[in-house]
Amino acid sequence: MPPKKEDKKGGKSKQIQAQKAASDKSSGGKAKKKKWSKGKTKDKVSNLVLFDKATYDKLISEVPKFKLITPPIISERLKTNVSLARRSIKELMAKGLIRLVCGHSEQSIYTRATMPKFTELLS
Repeated sequence: MPPKKEDKKGGKSKQIQAQKAASDKSSGGKAKKKKWSKGKTKDKVSNLVLFDKATYDKLISEVPKFKLITPPIISERLKTNVSLARRSIKELMAKGLIRLVCGHSEQSIYTRATMPKFTELLS
């Protein structure tokens, strides 16, 4: 057999052929099946179902100072159940510490009571 002739272009064609051969090997044959991820899981939170003394005091002192008050915000900051947060909002409303901005069947928005009640102004 005669000796093989080298390319005059500097041997780049051999590199290209080697890359093509490698890509052909990887694309051919049986491919591995895609494995599905389990998905992102959220940690289970253990929120309070009933107020203890410290949390109730925090509710009375800090929540009326919030600019925006909703049941999820109270639940997140005080680590309570959302149903307990809704009940506490009703109590704060009765005491006159917060006032309703927008009420809806799905979500209610409250804010701090900056002015005294309108009935008190009239008397």
